[in-house]
Parts: sequence; structure tokens; C-alpha cells
Amino acid sequence: MRGSPLFLCLFSMSCWVNLMLTAGDKIFHFGACRVFLSTTEIRAGFTAIKANIQSRDPIRTLSILSHPHSLHKVKSSDRCCITHQLFTFYVDKVFKHCRTEDPFVNRKISSIANSFLSVRRKLGQCREQNNCVCGEESTEKFKQILANYEGLNVTSAAMKSLGELDILLDWMEKSR
Repeated sequence: MRGSPLFLCLFSMSCWVNLMLTAGDKIFHFGACRVFLSTTEIRAGFTAIKANIQSRDPIRTLSILSHPHSLHKVKSSDRCCITHQLFTFYVDKVFKHCRTEDPFVNRKISSIANSFLSVRRKLGQCREQNNCVCGEESTEKFKQILANYEGLNVTSAAMKSLGELDILLDWMEKSR
């Protein structure tokens, strides 16, 4: 019976590791950079507030992240750079201007923002170590995203960008 506690401990650890791996935590490869992140957690938070956020979008005919300047066409060598730019964009511009009268929605936004801040920090460190440089095509795509954003008032642009978070998450998961 002396082996039972050891077996129980090992079994518990393997269950915990398995749970963590199936909980949506993934390693993403953005060019030379690898980042560990839970898209499941971010998606769950976003799904809980998506309808609320998208109902605040007064301009449904314009997209900040979508076609014709689609992220899906970014070269793999540019993914590190543009991903860092997008996370910086969301942290510095979008989340700062997404406040509602609903405390539940604000807590979800804050949770998503904290995840983005962590990823941005990791991508920034990786970019510096690997000297990631954006190519001309991805620089133009990001300039168009900024132009779309800056063409609206700050609050509308922030809410629209947050409402399009699933576009960014889909791109990240497909380019994984």
C-alpha cells in the first residue's frame, strides 16, 4: 500500500496536465515567435458579451479587420510583426475605449484585455530577440486597419473592433 499515494499523485498530475491541454491552451507560431495562449478562455469571454458589443455598432457596412485587407493573406514571415501590431492596437486603442454601463461586460472586456496585454509582452520580447521586421504587404494591411479605425469616432471604432475580435481569433487559430 506504500505505492498508493505516489500512484494517486502521479495520476492526479496526469489528469491536471490533460485538462490543461484540452482547455484551449495552445502554442501559436507567429513567424519566429511562439506564444502560449488560451483562445478558449478569450473566446468564452468574448462570446458572453458579443451580442451586447455588436448591438452598439452603428455602422454595420464597414469592417475594421476584414476584406479586402484580410489578415488571412499575411505571409508567414510577417505573422510575428503584424500579430504584435494587432495586439498593441487592441491594448492601446481598443480596450481603453470600451466601457459600458454593464459591470459584467466591463469585467469580461478587462479579462480579455489582460490576456492581450500578456501576449503583447511576450510577442514584443520575441520580436526584439528575433529581429522580426514587417514586410511591405503586412505594413500596408496594418495601415489600412488603422485608417478604418481612425475613420470613426473613438468609441464607435473601439466597439466595432471589439465586436470583430472573432476575426482576429479565427486568423490566429488558422495560422497556427
